[in-house]
Amino acid sequence: MSAVALDLTEVSFSYAKRQVLKDVTFTLSPGEFCVLLGINGAGKTTLFSLITRLFVCRGGEISIYGHNLRQQTLKALGQLGVVFQQPTLDLDLSLLQNLRYHCALQGLNAHDLEKSMQTALEAIGLGDRANDKVRQLSGGQRRRVELVRALLHQPRLLLADEPTVGLDIHSRQAILQQVRERCNQDGIGVLWATHLVDEVEPDDRLVILHDGKVMAQGSAAQIMEESGTESVKQAFNRLTKGEEA
Repeated sequence: MSAVALDLTEVSFSYAKRQVLKDVTFTLSPGEFCVLLGINGAGKTTLFSLITRLFVCRGGEISIYGHNLRQQTLKALGQLGVVFQQPTLDLDLSLLQNLRYHCALQGLNAHDLEKSMQTALEAIGLGDRANDKVRQLSGGQRRRVELVRALLHQPRLLLADEPTVGLDIHSRQAILQQVRERCNQDGIGVLWATHLVDEVEPDDRLVILHDGKVMAQGSAAQIMEESGTESVKQAFNRLTKGEEA
């Protein structure tokens, strides 16, 4: 197994004549929480679409745990858990039914994982809501169920695209804590895309994406030091010439 969870090399992508990603290059290690920070339109979702093979990457190379996405697609994607920007739970199914459906898509035996699913729901405070329909949950609760679902098949790399947008501060904090704990305990790599600077901690790996280009990468503390700033927001604004994150 490769020591690199995610390896992007000179990844570029265009919609017709408009280039939206330009030679994006960075790596992510197992057990590393990496924040992909950029304003709306920076190219974050497009990059996620390439990594998940929703779009075909024709410019550059993407590897997941040593598996080239173009040449070893199934092995590469088998390492992934994904929380997309748009919610994808079925609102008219129960929490458990949504998780069982995910098991079927992953080729897993839902019956064998029934106890694990219940335990995972209890861990996020929703054990007693397992048979409730998803539409009865709050937005933050739904996102936490999506994270449980994304991790159910024990992926080695989690992609989360703006997973806390529209949620209140307490829900955002709870979701971040949930993911950071799994990152630390299970050693999975996490690529967390956001435009919210307060979701970045000093020890996080930080990749600043702006206008489709990587403007800086390294620990958040290192980027602040190198840019001569005292906060992630100040560093972001300086590196992107005043754009607000």
